Amino acid sequence: MKLITFHFGGKISFGVVVGEGIIDVNKLMNNRFKDLKSALDADSLHKIKVKLEAHLAAGYGADYALAHIDYCPVIPNPDKILCVGLNYEDHRTETGRDKTEHPVIFTRFADSQTGHNSAIISPKVSNVVDYEGELAVIIGKGGRNIPKDKAFEHVAGVSCYNDVSIRDWQRHTIQFTPGKNFPATGAFGPFMVTLDEIDDLKSCGIKTILNGKLMQSALLGDMIFDIPTIIHYISRFTSLSSGDVIVTGTPGGVGFKRSPQVLMKAGDEIIVEIENVGHLVNVVFDE
Repeated sequence: MKLITFHFGGKISFGVVVGEGIIDVNKLMNNRFKDLKSALDADSLHKIKVKLEAHLAAGYGADYALAHIDYCPVIPNPDKILCVGLNYEDHRTETGRDKTEHPVIFTRFADSQTGHNSAIISPKVSNVVDYEGELAVIIGKGGRNIPKDKAFEHVAGVSCYNDVSIRDWQRHTIQFTPGKNFPATGAFGPFMVTLDEIDDLKSCGIKTILNGKLMQSALLGDMIFDIPTIIHYISRFTSLSSGDVIVTGTPGGVGFKRSPQVLMKAGDEIIVEIENVGHLVNVVFDE
């Protein structure tokens, strides 16, 4: 399934994407879930899928057209957004950072996010705004001390993420947090794809395209720390909950490390494209 959080008719809802339309899960499941986050345990996703198949078999169609809705971040209200830094070797090399024994983890706040086809905001206090195309992993079943070989049992699905960095603020100290939490800088979407839709996640390509020019390109299998390792590591220091988001790192080719630098400015279009997952499109606006 492809699940989406969207805004239509003055309210936020969530649904399943079918073709060019959306079936509203609130209607489908008799308002059992208040939002996508509350529906993201494994058993609930299975029940939604069974009900959806029966709905379609009975000849019912979509409730809304994709063309008529506004996209929200896939999970607008996660309890935690945990981001992995320096998780592709070519990116680690271009930054000059040392190798680490464990994943580099930092946090992003939920209110810093923005949706597909929405603005990424270049803040007044900086003109050093950089793209970072990444895969987002959305937790379905929570837990602590999750073994690597059980990690994917805790994953509801995946999505595209642009973990935009305000580089000068990111580099004020050795801590990344200020440069990663400006409003409307964490682009997330357009939807969550459940893992049964993807045969081999590691073989999927990830690309970042700025104004039509390819800036980043890698395979998801190129990560230094793979998804099971990341989930295992994080779940040893914090409890993961349904709807938590893990943003898994960006490949080499970021604008700040190019010569000359290629930074985003108002009017730029930035696309994060992940094979079998989706295309996340945003335009940059000045604050």
